[in-house]
Amino acid sequence: MKTDFKFSNLLGTVYRKGNLVYRSDGTSLLSPVGNRITVFDLINNKSHTLPYAHRTNVSRIALHPNGQLLLSVDEQGHAILSHFHRRIVLYHFSLKSAVTALVFSPCGLYFAVAIGRKIEVWKTPSTPGISESNNDGSEGGGLEFAPFARHRQYTGHHDTVQSIEWSSDSRFFLSASKDLTARIWSLNPEEGFTPTTLAGHRTAVYAAWFSADQETIYTISKDGALFQWQFLPHPDADPDSIAEADERWRINDRHYFYQSQEHAHLTTAAYHPQTNLLVTGFSHGLFMIHELPSFSEIHKLSISASHVDTISVSPEGSWLAFGSSALGQLLVWEWQSESYILKQQGHFDNLNALTYSPSGDRIITTSDDGRVKVWDTASGFCIVTFTEHTSGVTACEFARRGNVLFTASLDGSIRAFDLIRYRCFRTFTAPKRLSFSSIAVDPAGEVVAAGSLDDFDIHIWSVQTGQLLDQLAGHEGPVSSLAFAPNGGNLVSGSWDRTVRIWSIFARTQTSEPLQLQADVLCVTVRPDSKQIAISTLDGQVTFWSLNEGTQETGLEGRRDVSGGRKTTDRRTAANVAGTKSFNTVTYSADGSVVLAGGNSKFICLYAVETGVLLKKFTVSVNLSLEGTQDFLNSRLLSEGGPRGLIDEQGEASDLEDRMDKSLPGSKRGDAAQRKIAPEVRVPAVSFSPTGRAFCAASTEGLLVYSLDATVQFDPFDLSVDVTPTTTLTTLKNAEYLKALAMAFRLNSARLITRVYRSVPVTDIGLVVRDLPDVYLDRLLRHVAKEADTSPLLELNLLWMESLLRIHGRALKERQGEFAQVVRLVQRAVARVQGEIMKVAEENSRTVAFLLAQPRRVGGGGVKLLALSGNGNGVGGGAEEDESMGDGERDGEGWVGLD
Repeated sequence: MKTDFKFSNLLGTVYRKGNLVYRSDGTSLLSPVGNRITVFDLINNKSHTLPYAHRTNVSRIALHPNGQLLLSVDEQGHAILSHFHRRIVLYHFSLKSAVTALVFSPCGLYFAVAIGRKIEVWKTPSTPGISESNNDGSEGGGLEFAPFARHRQYTGHHDTVQSIEWSSDSRFFLSASKDLTARIWSLNPEEGFTPTTLAGHRTAVYAAWFSADQETIYTISKDGALFQWQFLPHPDADPDSIAEADERWRINDRHYFYQSQEHAHLTTAAYHPQTNLLVTGFSHGLFMIHELPSFSEIHKLSISASHVDTISVSPEGSWLAFGSSALGQLLVWEWQSESYILKQQGHFDNLNALTYSPSGDRIITTSDDGRVKVWDTASGFCIVTFTEHTSGVTACEFARRGNVLFTASLDGSIRAFDLIRYRCFRTFTAPKRLSFSSIAVDPAGEVVAAGSLDDFDIHIWSVQTGQLLDQLAGHEGPVSSLAFAPNGGNLVSGSWDRTVRIWSIFARTQTSEPLQLQADVLCVTVRPDSKQIAISTLDGQVTFWSLNEGTQETGLEGRRDVSGGRKTTDRRTAANVAGTKSFNTVTYSADGSVVLAGGNSKFICLYAVETGVLLKKFTVSVNLSLEGTQDFLNSRLLSEGGPRGLIDEQGEASDLEDRMDKSLPGSKRGDAAQRKIAPEVRVPAVSFSPTGRAFCAASTEGLLVYSLDATVQFDPFDLSVDVTPTTTLTTLKNAEYLKALAMAFRLNSARLITRVYRSVPVTDIGLVVRDLPDVYLDRLLRHVAKEADTSPLLELNLLWMESLLRIHGRALKERQGEFAQVVRLVQRAVARVQGEIMKVAEENSRTVAFLLAQPRRVGGGGVKLLALSGNGNGVGGGAEEDESMGDGERDGEGWVGLD
């Protein structure tokens, strides 16, 4: 089995903090998710996360006007310049301090950053595609020894700069600051220009913008005051004798927003000069749209229960993007049609469990917030959210037959959800109130079992009736984990009493065979062939037992592998931290050859079952904003009062609302007396996809998806000198289809394989498949499954599948472990095709039923259906037919239904 899994996507988190940025064409939206950046394709309804990561949470991002360069800065001022399309990092650079504003100039040659009270303008690093001449006459586009070169530094503000806005010609820019002023700066010294201060606001100025013609400046402050500035003389001056020196930027008009609540204040604003739209967001979740300069209100809508953190307007001005960090919400709203383009919200509490759907195209996650979310693996979006549970959801499990999902919750209920109609159709409860922590579903979907940490019994219900069938007693401690064997014969349970019991619940006598362990059992899982179970215990051991014989086959030591990550409060090294030396979750791969394990640390370990060798270790996160990601003590973070992470610096903030501690006692995790607690990195659940080509992990930052890198352009296989694309096409032209297909597989070029695959005549498919060497069987099955998902050639793909399964079906059955992954890929493709065909058939059957239900005309000439061409709906549409009938046909006839 291949083990070169790589990070592919981040689900479960759509917005964390920072600003949102549109691409120049307005088709995609960039959103910071922790220390990574996710790109949402608003046209194709897909999303992907860029592969690189910052060391802390991203605070500001900016996209170059040509759309090639992406600049992102984290909370500590470390910047990464990357190529947006190729998704590769070009340069790393440190700006030495936190950044509050970041924007490229319209010409693309400079970018401006706000660092505290200062503003710095830097030259854009030279890259292919940026060859314009600079304003100083020098040429860009060549190679530079130092890619980041500072052009100028601007000082004058007395407090933090919150916004920077360039003029359309890139000669001037505006800055807004908390010192109640906005300032006009020039990029280079201009003749007759002096830096100008725009003062008059009573609270911090949030933003300032130029109008489209650059004749007007708009400034907006925290209290909702909008000032309009124009270059005018003094109002009392004589119009006939106005000198040029008397003209200056003056307030021409003032506007104030309607504030329905006393404590509501402006938190963000955005202005689109081409359409003169001003969009503002407030602390109570309300946003407003005004048209300037008339300040006429267009829309006012509440989109969130918490404050709106950032607003971004698409380049054409039709789509508005809103981000709220308190609940992790991301919204894209089209204000003209008043409809949502994108509406996503991640979990705003810790993830507890996850599972793949049997087809592998859905991932279900549960969280402490009581929500169950269904994610689409192809698009990366949340399809549906179930909110029936009233407390944290601790476990979830899919029935192998049917689209039924079962969840266990701390509210004392087990619920069954129908994923076709998206509804909860069954609720299971115990005779007494329990907080369920584990769940298992019979492969046939007939019974569901659940365990609790409050009770030592295992409860079993009937799915059909919802009745409690039995309570299995035998454990002397809380039940921590449950798992049904895939063949449906046994139920395996693990408990804190250091035993694992195997129950035969469908036998006449429900006996259990205990397996004695050396420590508390944390997780049990059964291999897909139902012959082996893996048990994870509190001492860091993972042991493998024979399910039929009840004997231990092998084991491995995982204490050193999983241990890692030092917290701020720890007084020991990362290798000696308590509580991180065991695996809380273990899962088998599709073929059962490897296991994946994770726990309360930043590592996910991949082991070989037979040898117990650590094949690969995945690092979940390197984000220093989380606890448990550092391996060594950083002396720079220590002070005389202790670690800086534990010192409350909130009281030193300049604004009153920032100094106030609004947190409730006991609402934080851990010690209630501790002032500041950062979330800890942990992996509560991992799961392999049914195809074995990917696995997902629930972590503190969200749902991480790792997959095999299948996008390699050229990866030759058993290549020789005479095998080239040219010779392959020549062989194909000579009608040597099998040889051409083998040569294409050797070159491993996806485009070439597809061309040969589609060029084989239908009559020769069976002959090619019959003589196909076994070494290419896996590759051809995988390619056919991929074509069935992407290409419109339905009949051709089905003919290939039919020939492969008919001719090589015996080999696929005898070598199940080798072909398990690719067979599941084919099954998923067939199921998708079947669903589409059934959908079309149902629509056609309804159309035929509608036609048959239309009234008919009974007369001497027989039965004639009412024509559908009259008015398009089949009612009264027979005007032309009536004119062609004779008088004899109209006598003694009437309308009757076909029934």
